[in-house]
Amino acid sequence: MTASIHQTLQTVFGYHEFRHPQQEVIERAIAGDDLFLVMPTGGGKSLCYQIPALHRDGVAVVVSPLIALMKDQVDALLANGVRAACLNSSLSATEAGRVFQQIDAGTLDLLYVAPERLMMPDFLERLSSLKLALFAIDEAHCISQWGHDFRPEYTQLGRLRPLFPKVPILAMTATADPETRKDILGQLGLAAATVFVAGFDRPNITYTVIPKQKPLAQLGSFLSTRHDEAGIVYALSRKRVEEVADRLQAAGFNAAAYHAGLPDTERRRVQEAFQRDDIRIVVATVAFGMGIDKPNVRFVVHYDLPKSIESYYQETGRAGRDGLPSEALMLFGMGDVMTARKLIENSDNAERIRIELQKLNAMVAYGEALTCRRRALLSYFGDQRDHDCGNCDICTDPPQRFDATVLAQKALSCVYRTGERFGMLHIIDVLRGSKNQRVLDLKHDTLSTWGVGVDTPATQWENIIRQLIHLGYLTQDFTRFGVLGLSSSARPVLKGETAVILGKPRDTLETMERGKKRAGGRRDYDQALFDRLRVLRKRIADEAKLPPFVIFSDATLAEMARTIPDNRQELRQVNGVGELKLDKYGDAFLAEIRQYQGRESRIATTAGQIENDLSLSLSATKRETLRLYKEGLNLSEMATRRGLSEGTIASHLEDLANAGATVNLLAFVDDEKVPLIMQKLKQHGAFALSKLKEELPEEISYGDIRLVRAAWANTKADNGH
Repeated sequence: MTASIHQTLQTVFGYHEFRHPQQEVIERAIAGDDLFLVMPTGGGKSLCYQIPALHRDGVAVVVSPLIALMKDQVDALLANGVRAACLNSSLSATEAGRVFQQIDAGTLDLLYVAPERLMMPDFLERLSSLKLALFAIDEAHCISQWGHDFRPEYTQLGRLRPLFPKVPILAMTATADPETRKDILGQLGLAAATVFVAGFDRPNITYTVIPKQKPLAQLGSFLSTRHDEAGIVYALSRKRVEEVADRLQAAGFNAAAYHAGLPDTERRRVQEAFQRDDIRIVVATVAFGMGIDKPNVRFVVHYDLPKSIESYYQETGRAGRDGLPSEALMLFGMGDVMTARKLIENSDNAERIRIELQKLNAMVAYGEALTCRRRALLSYFGDQRDHDCGNCDICTDPPQRFDATVLAQKALSCVYRTGERFGMLHIIDVLRGSKNQRVLDLKHDTLSTWGVGVDTPATQWENIIRQLIHLGYLTQDFTRFGVLGLSSSARPVLKGETAVILGKPRDTLETMERGKKRAGGRRDYDQALFDRLRVLRKRIADEAKLPPFVIFSDATLAEMARTIPDNRQELRQVNGVGELKLDKYGDAFLAEIRQYQGRESRIATTAGQIENDLSLSLSATKRETLRLYKEGLNLSEMATRRGLSEGTIASHLEDLANAGATVNLLAFVDDEKVPLIMQKLKQHGAFALSKLKEELPEEISYGDIRLVRAAWANTKADNGH
């Protein structure tokens, strides 16, 4: 079975290895087990039911919440040669009849349906007469009242287990905290299901939060260097969406508005144009939600505050589904907090108000965080990390730090002595020696921690406690009114064995970009070739009336532009190139690569000789560095693998380029450093490294200078200078 699913992975979907825990999930699904999978957006959930559907008898029924999402999934499967279809209200009677014929004839591997359609009595009766491979319930958080996108129609799905006791059920979501996970399992009747929590981290996303001051100007500044990138800007109201979209269009951005108040035809036009790269930026309310299956969204901006951490995680997760560097920017202002609170309190459901206010408070805590954004985000879902990410605004532009050990001990001790049964505000009241009626009634004014924090303002205590939550010293139970508890990490702090270093609040950021590094900021592929391949992909997609990513993803194009395949066998090794796509598109992409390189006239006669010459003239250590470079490793990874410094690896790459090897040297230097180094080289020439280093900013290393110097020298040589 293992060899068979690997063959399917490679020949149908074009991938060469499974991500954790895909293989185990797929094997258990094929064996007929019930499963519940929590995996981040872009982590490969779809393969976890698509491959089992191809290895079990019968048709797999996939529950999907939105028509656009079904269509994208089906288009992608058909492009890979998989027999798939969907049933939804967008189909004509003739089209729906054709799908029913496929169902009855047993010629479908996967059928996508909405929950409303699935649970219709006549449809259930039709299914009961068929051989069913499995049920896959996507976006399973919609069934839970604790989920951020609760949908009543999903609650009927709990009937599937008793109606089809022998058909395995796979439930999947990207966003579910521990309480939501329990609720999903209970609602679906999956008590015996194996649960896989694959983590929530999306390391390719850079998280940034800035104070909301002049939002249109801040948004314009962010977008000004991203004219060719696709992105989503989320705003709270329809009026705000239209205002922002109009301003962006007037400023020359390729943008459009999307919200539930627009005609269906306009919403469909915008979504399809965005999918096909004809519109670059969509300004939207959350109505532009789960239907987004576009892998090359490079940024998501929250112009207004999201209503919950789950919403924020889900919405930012629409960026970088292809694994390439992407950004999530949030403009954070207390005015938005007040607006969100009013909207929540307009409800007449007291329990729902309580739940949503707790979630809003957690969102505010994230916005005010002075600890690593990623750690704060992941801790909300119970995914604790013991190190900072290095890829958020707090890590790259850190606030001033101070030793908060004594203050932390006071807070932790107060939580303990009050019995771990109270929320943040009550703990602060006790710490500050409040004599309000509740404190007196509970006799908390008699505790040893009463008043020990009277000299610290309440706002500072709130900030400290939030950081203690984000760092994992405190837990917060949102099902019990935000009650605080001690984690296992709190004990060493209370005993004085661990120091606690916290950040001081920052009022503003001098600039959005200051100190900020984009995720995996070095592009290790030929950008010019990538751009040409993207143009070719768009032309093919337009002719086929398909979204470009259905042809190949950006990640696949980037790998082509890095590895430069020269023939069909080499192209077959690129992730995302399955057998059907190789046959349909392979020759066109190989021709574009050869034309770009001029291979028809020169590479065929010289490349082999260069490689032979290099293998004879280079030392073993440089040949090993060249091998790792060809594997696509970055500078740090090569240095770690070799046990050498990054400076030594940089000198190897410089020598390799000078010897004639094809090495993209500038891929290893941060974009903002290159023009500074180039300027000095043009002024003074490639003289001693030490002299160049003296005239450049301190953060520019000798390795940076070596790499840019070699690239500059080779460019001059190519131009005949």
